[in-house]
Amino acid sequence: MGRTSDARERILSAARSLIETHGYSALGVAEICRTAGVPKGSFYYFFASKESPALAVIDEHWAGQQRAWATALRGEARPLLRLRRLFEETEAGLRAAQQSCGTVSGCLFGNLTLEMSNQTEAVRTRLQEIFDAQVEMVASVIAEALERHEVEVADPREAARAVVAQLEGQVLFAKLYNSTHRLGPLWANCLALLGAPAPRQAVAGI
Repeated sequence: MGRTSDARERILSAARSLIETHGYSALGVAEICRTAGVPKGSFYYFFASKESPALAVIDEHWAGQQRAWATALRGEARPLLRLRRLFEETEAGLRAAQQSCGTVSGCLFGNLTLEMSNQTEAVRTRLQEIFDAQVEMVASVIAEALERHEVEVADPREAARAVVAQLEGQVLFAKLYNSTHRLGPLWANCLALLGAPAPRQAVAGI
């Protein structure tokens, strides 16, 4: 049992590494098995196709990210402070990854969306669910801020969608230019989207 479990983890680890470095299109069963050091029979014992470990990698990554987002967005701090904390932790994570591998890797979900959302329905659907979940998490914080009259938005959910889209877009630019400095204007732009005070005034008021 332990050996089979270890083989599955090695396959997932290999799939994760290959997706992050080369993307899904370059992913193949033979390449996964070679990287994991397992025979093809072991792969097909656990997975029906290369799509299956890709979905598992996506779910694993989201489980970790969801915990991190929940930690950043909850607490006793005022809503805008919690939202800003999410942005700061996103930037810190990208900077740490850049120091480790030399490049800004971007967002796994954004990368896969750009590469293959129109190729594989199961992956496209899963990515939609994840981005919808992100929007809901941010919307709840914006709704709190609206109740406190800290922002001016007509619909917290649509505002959250714009915020998540901006975050994803700035991360994409950070990857394109290989510079986390591209995330610098993110908070000021977010406040403008939400009809909140400028950064200096927002900090002074908190």
